[in-house]
Amino acid sequence: MANKTCLLLIVVFSLISFKSISQTFVPDDNFEQALIDLGYDSGPLDDFVPTANINSVTSLNISGKGILDLTGIEEFAALSILDCSTNLLSTIDVGQNTNLTELYCYSNQLTSVDVSQVPNLIILWCYQNLLTNLNVSQNPNLISLLCGINQIKNLDLSNNIKLVVLSFQRNDISVIDLTNLTNLSRLQCGNNQLLALDVSNNFKLAHLAFQNNKVSVIDVSNLTNLDRMQCGRNRLTSLDTSQNSSLTYISCEENEITSIDISNNLNLSTLICYTNKISELDISKNSSLVVIDCNNNILCRLNLKNGNNVFAIADFRLNNSLGCVVVDDPSNIPTNWEPFNFPNYVSSQADCANTVNVDKLNDVISSSPYALPAITSGAYFTGSGGSGVVLNAGDVISTSQTIYIYNETICDSNETTFSVLIIEGGYYIPKYFTPNNDGSHDVWDVIDSTNTLNNITIYDKYGKLIKFLLPNSSGWDGTYKGKLLSSDDYWYVIVLNTGDILKGHFTLKR
Repeated sequence: MANKTCLLLIVVFSLISFKSISQTFVPDDNFEQALIDLGYDSGPLDDFVPTANINSVTSLNISGKGILDLTGIEEFAALSILDCSTNLLSTIDVGQNTNLTELYCYSNQLTSVDVSQVPNLIILWCYQNLLTNLNVSQNPNLISLLCGINQIKNLDLSNNIKLVVLSFQRNDISVIDLTNLTNLSRLQCGNNQLLALDVSNNFKLAHLAFQNNKVSVIDVSNLTNLDRMQCGRNRLTSLDTSQNSSLTYISCEENEITSIDISNNLNLSTLICYTNKISELDISKNSSLVVIDCNNNILCRLNLKNGNNVFAIADFRLNNSLGCVVVDDPSNIPTNWEPFNFPNYVSSQADCANTVNVDKLNDVISSSPYALPAITSGAYFTGSGGSGVVLNAGDVISTSQTIYIYNETICDSNETTFSVLIIEGGYYIPKYFTPNNDGSHDVWDVIDSTNTLNNITIYDKYGKLIKFLLPNSSGWDGTYKGKLLSSDDYWYVIVLNTGDILKGHFTLKR
């Protein structure tokens, strides 16, 4: 009996002794040293850590310790927060850490991360690794997922409806479905292969970044909370921000945008839209704007008159057709504006002259057909604005007509006209004139190219003598004794040097 009692005591004491000295295998010296530094082991390095010291730990930060192997982490049974970022890990097993809510494993060499056994996970930051796949379908409580700078091709987020922050930039994703993510506030998906991006259901988005993709259309009309948008280096041809009154930052550089209206973005402080196809930009309502970079566009008109022309950056270089820039004070331009020494600042668009050059020719009166001379600026047309028939230098004009010289650039156009009058018999009698001092047909004057006329008398319809004209006179200006005569028909009698008499009538139009 005594022997049995003694034996039982030995077994009990052995069990107590074994429990007190239970150890967790930690083969990575850097991992063990980190645990020693945190007070969970007393050293020296022996590849073991007392399990009792770690199995109740809820938060563990071992970032930046040069750890290659995380064996032993499975014994941290109560662990809720694990930060093992910026190490040298190629694998990680958190399958037994079922209480994990936050996992930070970014900046390692991980080829996979299995979080299927940690359903309570709310934060997963695994960016800057070597991941080709990521399955978060068993993590419905995720609110923050950062998995950028990997090699992921597909990302299924259909079960992650609680996501608030999502970042997967610098991967190889070409298609993404964000329809269910109605709580999303921050989205970063730049540097992927996205051909389309639908954010119409993501009403709470405040920060949207999808630069360096292949997106051609974006609709942000539902994003009334949007504060910051980065969409540079895509294939956008238009960008409508009229419904985004909270916007403070827009960068849409290196697209094919032809116009952008920021008149409703009154909180905007930064606009970066260089290398597009924008022809007109008006920031006159954006008094908060301090950065404007619109260089390398096709600007024809630029209005920087926003009441606060003290920009940290104002760059409108490489807009070769830009003739002038509207500003608050043309005499006080900050020295940091580009291009330096731009020559033509004005205070209103009305002060911008048409800079399109066009040749000007005098009216032609000829008794024979007229050949059009060569011109340097513009082209000949029979109609205004480049309409009608195109005429070329050397073409022979044999009938009286008005000819237009029209020239245009990408920004503007300009036009001049001249008349070709082909007269028969050596003289020409106008059928009407309009004495309104506009420089055209202000006087009634018979053109006599061969000195055929002797004199002209003009009568009103009652036969009253109104004007007597000798050859080479300045014509009749529509007055009688200093008073303007009314619109009406008037009669002429022309006596030729031969004694022959010509009679007829013409119209005065006011």
